[in-house]
Order: sequence, then C-alpha cells, then structure tokens
Amino acid sequence: MLIIGIDPGISGSICFFENGKILDVIEMPTMIDGKKNKKQVNGSQIFNEISKRIKEIDKKNIRVIIEHVSAMPGQGVTSMFNFGQSFGILKGICSAMQISMYFIRPAKWKKYFNLINSEKDASRTKAIEIFPYFSSNLAKKKDSNKADAILIASYYYETFKDEE
Repeated sequence: MLIIGIDPGISGSICFFENGKILDVIEMPTMIDGKKNKKQVNGSQIFNEISKRIKEIDKKNIRVIIEHVSAMPGQGVTSMFNFGQSFGILKGICSAMQISMYFIRPAKWKKYFNLINSEKDASRTKAIEIFPYFSSNLAKKKDSNKADAILIASYYYETFKDEE
C-alpha cells in the first residue's frame, strides 16, 4: 500500500511511503501570488506530483494522510487563511482524484514518536534515527517539514498496517 503523508502549508512537504520505506519526499509545490512575492501552494503541480507516482497503483491501495491542523493563538489572520486555503486545496485534489484521505492531529502522531513539547527540529532528528538511509535528504534545519511528512506517513503505517 502506498501511503502519502502530507504536512500541509506553504513550507510543508509530501512523503511517498510504502511497506515501511520512504520512496520519495518533496517540498510542497508553491508559486508566487500577486505583486508582493508571497507564496501559495501550486495545486496543479501537487496534482502532477501525485499523479505521476500513482498511475500504476490501484486507488484502493493508496492512503493520503494529511496533518489536521487548526488555528493557533498568536498566528496572524492572513497566515491562517493561507494555511486553510492550502489544506482545502489538498482535500480538493484528493477528492477529485478519488483517493482515500485520513486526517491526523499533530498531537496524535507527535505523541506516538514522543515529540510532544519538543523543538520543531526534533522531528528531523527522529526521522533520521528511524530512517538513517534517508539522512542525507534531511541534512538542513529547514528539512524538518520533510521529517514531519515522513513521520505522519510512518505513524499511519505503524498504527494501521494490521487493520488494512
């Protein structure tokens, strides 16, 4: 079964994961939005990235796991709107592709990996510990979003593999 773990948002990532192994991780495709060079997720590129990786796979054997995040105190209205927009684009793409989606709260997968109340970079360290063969792809601090997508996919694989 192919598991697609997604850390949504402009700086998020998408992990393609199968049988306990990382196949690929990509940064969230983005594009420039308007005159101020702000970014937004590029829905058509997300569609293309997922499509090219699933064309040989029966859709019954694909699970998309999206981190289910919500507004947090102190976050700006604009950034929360953009985040919600990204989340909606991902849901729309998966719905149109007729791929099963599951939503996981950050507290759930972070608790599983003992990352509650830890630094953002702790997920990168954890992903390197579990998947040392992928460590060169997680070498930079900014790769913590890739690590989050990996751990989201891994969480689903570890907790639901026996139920499939």
